[in-house]
Amino acid sequence: MELREFFSEDAVALDLKGESKDDILRELIGLLRLDEKDEATLYKMLKRRENLGSTGIGRGIAIPHCRSLVVNKLRVAFGRKATGLDFKAIDGQPVRCFFLIVAPPLEVSNQYLPVLGKIAQFSKETDVPDRLLTIASPADFMALLQEKGV
Repeated sequence: MELREFFSEDAVALDLKGESKDDILRELIGLLRLDEKDEATLYKMLKRRENLGSTGIGRGIAIPHCRSLVVNKLRVAFGRKATGLDFKAIDGQPVRCFFLIVAPPLEVSNQYLPVLGKIAQFSKETDVPDRLLTIASPADFMALLQEKGV
């Protein structure tokens, strides 16, 4: 299983506009191109997950994630806000890069936790946080995943 199998260029946004955690979550959800009702449901689920504890893992990266019936297979998106945002990350630093993961409650392939783990592992590579800030296009994002073999 490789991360790049789950990402597509149309689910990569390199200039998120949101000024709050809620705004960013809504923008990331928008990348999945769901209908309005499903977007609202997913937003509530992600908020509930964030209330348990921030998904900001440090080094400027957050991985908001949840399971929801609004998707019928695992979906992912990537967003970047170059100026950063207080996301209550574990290191107290602003978050600039956001990986969204949503999976159905029951998935035959059971990829939710492995994908979450791979993104966390990828994010911890020494050069990855800085490189995510310098990519110029969704194609560059996909190329970085390819280069890193994830």
